[in-house]
Amino acid sequence: MAATAAAALAADQASKALVRRFLPPGKSLDWGPFSLRQVRNPGTAFGLIRGQSLPFFLGSVALLLVLLLVLWRFRGTEGRAFTAALGLIIGGALGNIIDRMFLGAVVAVAVNRFWPVFNLADTAIVLGVGTALALVIRDVWREGKDAARG
Repeated sequence: MAATAAAALAADQASKALVRRFLPPGKSLDWGPFSLRQVRNPGTAFGLIRGQSLPFFLGSVALLLVLLLVLWRFRGTEGRAFTAALGLIIGGALGNIIDRMFLGAVVAVAVNRFWPVFNLADTAIVLGVGTALALVIRDVWREGKDAARG
């Protein structure tokens, strides 16, 4: 889990450093139908709710603490995939928390006009949550089938 979280955090922070360095605010990189531009996102993931930076910062810290508690409580009882999923969520959360602490907003990239802004931290969180949910659903499904058999 720690390795997955560290990898997600490192990839996120490296990509944001590259965006800040080579794609300054006001500039865009046009590539076919895509137009990449740096966005400072004070709202939630994908830029959905704006202007609530402190509540989202506190919420991110609270979520991180809850996830750490879950990992501590259930350490070793879940498989590697579930642990890796939690690592993605924690690494992504830390990446956005770092931005909020030091920049006051999360650095994100707008890819085009029809997709919300995002960064690798958001992507890690979404992949982690999706994987964890899929694993929980699979386990519940298996338990239901086993209970019906016997």
